Amino acid sequence: MSDERPEKPLPELRASDADRDRVVERLRDAVAEGRLDMEEFEERLDAAYKSRTYAELEPLTRDLPAPTGGPLTTATAAAEPWSGRIGGAGGSATAVAVMSGFQRKGRWTVPARFDAVAFWGGGELDLREAEFGQREVVINCVAVMGGIEITVPPGVELDVRGVGFMGAFDQRDDPGPVERGAPRVVVTGFAFWGGVEVKVKRRKGPSLRKAL
Repeated sequence: MSDERPEKPLPELRASDADRDRVVERLRDAVAEGRLDMEEFEERLDAAYKSRTYAELEPLTRDLPAPTGGPLTTATAAAEPWSGRIGGAGGSATAVAVMSGFQRKGRWTVPARFDAVAFWGGGELDLREAEFGQREVVINCVAVMGGIEITVPPGVELDVRGVGFMGAFDQRDDPGPVERGAPRVVVTGFAFWGGVEVKVKRRKGPSLRKAL
């Protein structure tokens, strides 16, 4: 028996955070290229973060060429929301805090394996704006009388498998359904009288405004 339910038109589908972020990135590029002035950018930026469906996002980039020269469509954004963020050379592969702290945030590249050590100190790894050297990355954490906090965006495939001894390895949030093409982030390691905490948070619009 055939399925007689009508296929739902793409414009009526709900947009994801990744879809909105992709449109915002194109708007930022358009400002840098001189295609939009700041007033137009601010108006479209606000509209992008208020959009709930592809139909609401589509008009915001309809008159802008894509970086490759073709039109940027919501269909393309929906098919590959992680396009351009996976592959390439990884950055620094180690972060160490001994009675001090370390931080990796903003635009940085997570290598295939990243080792983080906190001894009587603390560290922060924020992957929300990061790129990934490979489809699967491993973050190995050692926290001894210290703490390491890792923040990932929704939609990634998250695997937390570290061990805590008089300490904790905690995953506080559910990243939700894995998005098409999203990276797999494996968090492993050991915590002794310390802790490793993994959080899931979306990227925020105001930070993009400040970057201009």
